[in-house]
Amino acid sequence: MKAHFLLFILCICSLQTFYAQEDDGVVSLAIPSRNSLTFNRFTQNPTFSFVREQTKYISVYNKREWVQFENAPLTYLASYSGRFGENIGAGLGLFQQNYGVLTTYGGILNFAYNAQLGYDSNLTFGLNIGAYKSGVNTANVITNFSDPSLENVPENFLLTINPGINYGTEFLDFGLSINNLALYNFEASELIEDNPQQSIQAHVMYTGYMDSRGFFDESKFTGLLRSEFQKEETILSAVAMVTVPKGIWAQAGYNTLYGASGGVGLNITTQIAIEYNYETAFGDLSNYGPSHEITLAYRFKNDNYYNYSREDEVSSILSSDGRRKRRVTKPSNSSVASRNAAAENKAKAEADAEAKLEAEQEAQEKIEADKEAERLAIELKEQQEAEAQAKLIEAQKLKDLEEAKAKAEKIEADKKAAERAETRAKLQAEQKAKEEAAARARLLAEQKAEEEAAAQAKLLAEQKAEEEAAAQAKLLEEQKAAEEAAAQAKLLAEQKAEEEAAAQAKLLAEQKAAEEAAAQAKLLAEQKAKEEAAAQAKLLAEQKAEEEAAAQAKLLAEQKAEEEAAAQAKLLAEQKAEEAAAAQAKLVAEQKAEEEAAAQAILLAEQKAEEEAAQVKENAISNATDELAVSMQTITKSTEASKTVQNELLEQFDEIVAIKDQDLKDMKEENDLSDQGITVQPKPFKSVTAENNALRAIRTDLDDVIKTRTEKIDELNKLYEERAAIGSLALDEVTLFYEKEIKRLKAEQLKAKQAKAQLDVRLEAIQVATEFEKRRRIKRAAFNNEDDRYSQGRAKLKNIRETTKLSATPLKAEDFDFGEAQGNSIKILKNINHIDSGFYLIIAVHGDEKSRDEFLTKVVASGRTNVDFFHDVNTSKYYIYYDKVDDIASANRALEAKGNRPYNGKMSIVKIENQ
Repeated sequence: MKAHFLLFILCICSLQTFYAQEDDGVVSLAIPSRNSLTFNRFTQNPTFSFVREQTKYISVYNKREWVQFENAPLTYLASYSGRFGENIGAGLGLFQQNYGVLTTYGGILNFAYNAQLGYDSNLTFGLNIGAYKSGVNTANVITNFSDPSLENVPENFLLTINPGINYGTEFLDFGLSINNLALYNFEASELIEDNPQQSIQAHVMYTGYMDSRGFFDESKFTGLLRSEFQKEETILSAVAMVTVPKGIWAQAGYNTLYGASGGVGLNITTQIAIEYNYETAFGDLSNYGPSHEITLAYRFKNDNYYNYSREDEVSSILSSDGRRKRRVTKPSNSSVASRNAAAENKAKAEADAEAKLEAEQEAQEKIEADKEAERLAIELKEQQEAEAQAKLIEAQKLKDLEEAKAKAEKIEADKKAAERAETRAKLQAEQKAKEEAAARARLLAEQKAEEEAAAQAKLLAEQKAEEEAAAQAKLLEEQKAAEEAAAQAKLLAEQKAEEEAAAQAKLLAEQKAAEEAAAQAKLLAEQKAKEEAAAQAKLLAEQKAEEEAAAQAKLLAEQKAEEEAAAQAKLLAEQKAEEAAAAQAKLVAEQKAEEEAAAQAILLAEQKAEEEAAQVKENAISNATDELAVSMQTITKSTEASKTVQNELLEQFDEIVAIKDQDLKDMKEENDLSDQGITVQPKPFKSVTAENNALRAIRTDLDDVIKTRTEKIDELNKLYEERAAIGSLALDEVTLFYEKEIKRLKAEQLKAKQAKAQLDVRLEAIQVATEFEKRRRIKRAAFNNEDDRYSQGRAKLKNIRETTKLSATPLKAEDFDFGEAQGNSIKILKNINHIDSGFYLIIAVHGDEKSRDEFLTKVVASGRTNVDFFHDVNTSKYYIYYDKVDDIASANRALEAKGNRPYNGKMSIVKIENQ
């Protein structure tokens, strides 16, 4: 057993890690199937196609990340993997990953081989080979101008190698793998260096079974702890899964980078299974939204029983028995008879031998257990001592980090105070602008109300005139012919009463000649009375409108006077408070100045005494004659000289990180404004090659300086320890001075390392967010030139008008797709090209050309050929109309007189204001 364990340690130590340089346009292999312990496990470690597996699967996997954003990362994976023999596991997968217009697709070939070291110990070797192509999918990009962000993304064909190893016992598995050990670019014919996704991955996995009763009896529990060590960060994760005998499993996990996850799965049948996982991030990635992944799998029936994994009877929710059972191979009848005969002849001898062997084994196991307990006690004590030492070191680090954090928070607080003052001034200006805008809006509303009241009165008068004209026409028709009078009488009878109308028609027919003159006179009198009543109503409406306008103006004047008085009172109160605060501040400043003067005098005296003592001490240190002191002085001066270079490199690193952060903010602001329909002048993409090269050079130089300075401090510490070991020099001024000097240098170096680590974390977060914003910007590049769009739209409309025939059957409102609802309010659009200012009667709004053309075709087929449309480039919407007026009153009248035409069901008013 010890030989096997030594072999395992030697195999682990033989693995190497590589750090290389990032290559622009190259995407590392990273399949995000990290949350499942059931399917596609070979993508997590190449040995997992064999480890704890008994069957083979065909699975289809899909994952959509950051669903809060459109065109978020999307991954598809189809695979065939599992156990193919007693010592062999293998897998084959095809995948595609989409990032907006960026696409990566290819395949993964997996192979795993197991070497059995003992009854319950196995050593498994695995290898994943990935071949894939990455680049921009130009079919999804439509642009009329050269975009540097697209030109700088080349297309690459890549080959990557991921080796792995796993050591397994009865319940535990320990393993390592190297992600992207070697990444070869066939387009550039070279190995990729400084790959950020290159990492060493270590794991510990436990697999066991529950011994209980009821639903969870013989349930399987699997726990996986995994750590991924990249060049610039370490990612830790843990996943736990419980599988009940009925064919249902649930799992939960946490990843320090991607957040928490949870999922469920079930066997629909003994061969068909489905699994769903949900993942949500924390911290900087939480704004991007959750991720969803789903897997559909087909399990092949297994007629073999392999070692190194307990064989479980596969059950499902549709099966009648969900109990797990150990599967054994049934022997033939002849072999059974033979074994029974031999057993009868040798039963007693074998029983005696077996009892003796068991007694010897129990004694040996007891001795080994005692030795193992003693060894574990010694190891536990050593581990506790190491942990205590580590805690002391960690406490000192935390203390230094808190001091640096406090200083940073103070600087940040001062900065935020200045920002808050600026924000208050900006808010006051915005509040004033809003009040002025509200006043203008109230004035416009009053004017609109007056216009609507006048239009309403005029419309009522016109309606009354039309009704009187209709009544006049009806009476004339009754006078022309008795049949027409009877029909008119019947219509009037339906409006009032059927019997009265019939009697009136009969009476009109009998007395036609005699009553013509009387009816004419009566009609004229009624018409004159109605005209006088309409004039009186119009006069009353105008008077009422004038009175309401005067009352409104008076109310506005009173409100304005009250607001001015309140503002004046507030201003006086603020001035008084400021004067009192200034007086108090002056008094406090005078007291503080007196205290500071006294403290300054004491401080100067103390400093003078300390300087004199320090001068004496410095002379003693500078004039030291022993060889160790001279060497320590030389190293100290060299370390102090390298401190300036180190600080300058940190400042340069911080400046470049700040530039990239500002570029990210500018790009995000541009994308956000564009998504809101606000057109802004896009900031041009700048070539980041020189900037990235400078950043790499700074980081390399900074690493070298930190490493060199740390080595010098360590060398100085060794010399100090040698000198302190000399009894006569252990407590002299030189030794005590360098003791403090070494502590100061170590503290400075720790702060420098922490500052670099913080900058690295910021840079990583900025790079992730910048990549996302670039994809948003690339998406916005897909648009046509507005002039070309207008010409094409005009040609399409002309073709629809000339080729569309009238519909044989009348169209209904249900046949029309009106697109985006506009509501009852008047919408105002500014600076619309190729169209005049005015009020337009909009009958539909669409966001794509296909829906627009279908609606235009149906309107023309309904008989209206003067239908037209215009395009708003700010919102990319098409507004379809057939009439335009110059004032709001005419627009309201047209809206009320739209009738029951099927295409007028969602009519609204849009005002165009062109400068």
